Amino acid sequence: MKVIKVKDYEEASQKAFEIFRDQVKEKPDSILGLATGSTPIRMYELLAEDHKVNGTSYKNVHTFNLDEYYGLAPTHPQSYYYFMTEHLFKFLDIDLNNVNVPKGNQDIQAECDRYNAMLAENQIDLQLLGIGSNGHIGFNEPGTSFDSVTHYIELDESTRKDNARLFFDGILEDVPTHAVTMGIKNIMEAKRVVLIACGDNKATAIKGLVEDEPTTSLPASILSTHPDFTLIIDEGAASKLDK
Repeated sequence: MKVIKVKDYEEASQKAFEIFRDQVKEKPDSILGLATGSTPIRMYELLAEDHKVNGTSYKNVHTFNLDEYYGLAPTHPQSYYYFMTEHLFKFLDIDLNNVNVPKGNQDIQAECDRYNAMLAENQIDLQLLGIGSNGHIGFNEPGTSFDSVTHYIELDESTRKDNARLFFDGILEDVPTHAVTMGIKNIMEAKRVVLIACGDNKATAIKGLVEDEPTTSLPASILSTHPDFTLIIDEGAASKLDK
């Protein structure tokens, strides 16, 4: 595990941007695993700015997103497909046929099977992650098996509250209760993984990830065993670390 400690969110976003930009420059047909939520927004802005100014091309890149809310169509303003379009895809030269986000409004088991089959044929070169305050990655909540693959899951109340605070106009009742998510096994099969964590509310989870043994009660803790894992943390997220 490589730990990069930075001052704040802006610096964390810059570090992550550099890793992803360099990946695409070195391998123009990279397969990228992408995340949603508030954490990657600035990194996506930097990727868009770099494409506009420097012409870094994404025309041969394929992407796989981690998750999607159950019951939301891709056109729904709070769907993760919509999020990715508004924050990244529409600013790049990426072929939307190469963009993959789980479909939350399809037959769920069939969709999970379809997504797993695609991931089996397309190993992710570089996977981006955020982390929930309860240690979830993707929507793999505490208790999720490390052997899990893409599945349908009920969201913890803490996750729904966090997401209501950031999105859905703060209305908890509007946050879906379930989601479709890549499993932890899918995530661990990526060649490289980068996780960004910022803020005091992530400090307990980060301490468990860095200092404790892997446990399903803290899903992100398994990342400490990944052969090429980079953790980018700001001062708030690092505030409880002993080392």
